[in-house]
Amino acid sequence: MLAQEAVNSGDTAWVLVCTGLVLFMTPGLAAFYGGMVRTRNVLAMLQQNMVALGVVSLTWVLVGYTIAFGDDAGSGLFGNLELFGLTDLKTPPAPHLHVVAGQVTIPTLAFVAYQMMFAVITPALVTGATAGRLRFAGWVAFLAIWSIVVYAPIAHWLWHPDGWLAAFGTQDWAGGMVVHASAGAAVLGTLLVVGRRRGWPRTASPPNSIPLTILGAGILWFGWFGFNGGDGLQANGLAAQALINTHLAAAAGMIVWLVAERLKDGHSTVVGGVSGAVAGLATVTPAAGYVNTLSAIAIGAIAGFVCHFALRLKYLLRLDDALDVLAVHFVGGMLGSLLVGFFGDSGVNPLGKDGLFFGGGGSLLWHQVVGVVTVVVFSFVLSWAIAAGVQATLGLRARAEVQDNLDHAQQDADAYHLGGVAGLNGSGAPQRRREPERGRDAQRPARPPQDARLVTATVDPTLLPTTRELRDALVGAGATAIVLFDATVSTAEPAARSLPRGFWQDQDLVGRARVEVVVERAAVPAVLDVLVRYGADRSECFVQDVQLATDVR
Repeated sequence: MLAQEAVNSGDTAWVLVCTGLVLFMTPGLAAFYGGMVRTRNVLAMLQQNMVALGVVSLTWVLVGYTIAFGDDAGSGLFGNLELFGLTDLKTPPAPHLHVVAGQVTIPTLAFVAYQMMFAVITPALVTGATAGRLRFAGWVAFLAIWSIVVYAPIAHWLWHPDGWLAAFGTQDWAGGMVVHASAGAAVLGTLLVVGRRRGWPRTASPPNSIPLTILGAGILWFGWFGFNGGDGLQANGLAAQALINTHLAAAAGMIVWLVAERLKDGHSTVVGGVSGAVAGLATVTPAAGYVNTLSAIAIGAIAGFVCHFALRLKYLLRLDDALDVLAVHFVGGMLGSLLVGFFGDSGVNPLGKDGLFFGGGGSLLWHQVVGVVTVVVFSFVLSWAIAAGVQATLGLRARAEVQDNLDHAQQDADAYHLGGVAGLNGSGAPQRRREPERGRDAQRPARPPQDARLVTATVDPTLLPTTRELRDALVGAGATAIVLFDATVSTAEPAARSLPRGFWQDQDLVGRARVEVVVERAAVPAVLDVLVRYGADRSECFVQDVQLATDVR
């Protein structure tokens, strides 16, 4: 069913493509977060994000859309319920904050689908802050309630022509307030209910897969072209301007974050680089369709600097924001919304207003301040109330004893089945099976050892280029049997472990590879020399008398 007589195929195609791009951002966010949590919480994090595609899509169609974009109920606070279940779609989306000029020329259902994807990803942002602490059933209930009670009214305020903040003059191109500020405020309220992880901030929580995080960041960057580029609902020059503003802000945010890391910590990291890019993306979101190219670069650069130093915010507030959602999305969303009041340029978008730097005075900045404060307070209070209610009924916080292994507790499954030793390099590229070489056979004793000893030691896996190299060295020293497996050992001095985004934590237990070698007594010193070469401490190696099974009668 079409909501208007004339439909522009180009505009419709562009909005539908952008819908797919924004949908793709949710699995991208899952990968971005999933790579940064502990190994045994990966599946739980992925599920917490992906389930939003199911839950919020349904709540949006049933009641969320009509609250956000139905005819205003008369107060500017929310729409009426006439479009419950998408019934009676008679009018097209209103040509207001998202439209350059003139009549909207896309089917209403295209607009419904596009806005649905924004509703899906917004509460999913919260999972990065609450990593390792959510019960799945409680989280599903929180998602459903929050998407209706918090997200939909805020979308009405800012993106419906009769919304009270829209009428007031507050501008939000693609969700600096509707998405990022509201989700960040929800993080504050939710963390007050679910509390901290066990041992935070003393216990280290290193990422399980930085490559997965980088892949997720790339998907987010790609998807953001639809997130910001489609909000004009037309395939035109403003869409191109919003798209290039999005990319350049991300680029500027990345470079500034890397420079800040280098100056502060002495090194620039790949996680820091993508964090700066995401900060730039989040910060330019409310401004992408209202500012020029140079302003977008400036906004991204400011985001890279401010959001990097906002990483300390969670320690100042004593809130266990596991993956720095507050610093990147909350601060970024609020910052970008305020910067619209400085960089707004009506020459870019006739529906926009001039900001302080373009001769518009302080009026737009005041409107932005009112919008940010209102959205943050509203979302914080209601998010806390929803989280507290879910905790009191279904339970929102996972039990302390399962927080370090949510994958087993909630799904009875593992994300990975390779340990540190199994993940070591083998002997090189695959080769055809061939007969053993005489030289290599000669390295093996022709008979079992007559006076056997068991040598046990722990070595540093990072010093093992290949498992073949260790094997050959031990066999060459006289070993007749070798067993290698993962181990965790205590250290006299805590080992400094680098965490994402420039933080370090001391670890009292570190990962090692445990080696057990059977060897004749005369060859024990040579075997010990090999093990010491690969990081073993001679004073912590053990040599025991053993009886081979073949000698047992």
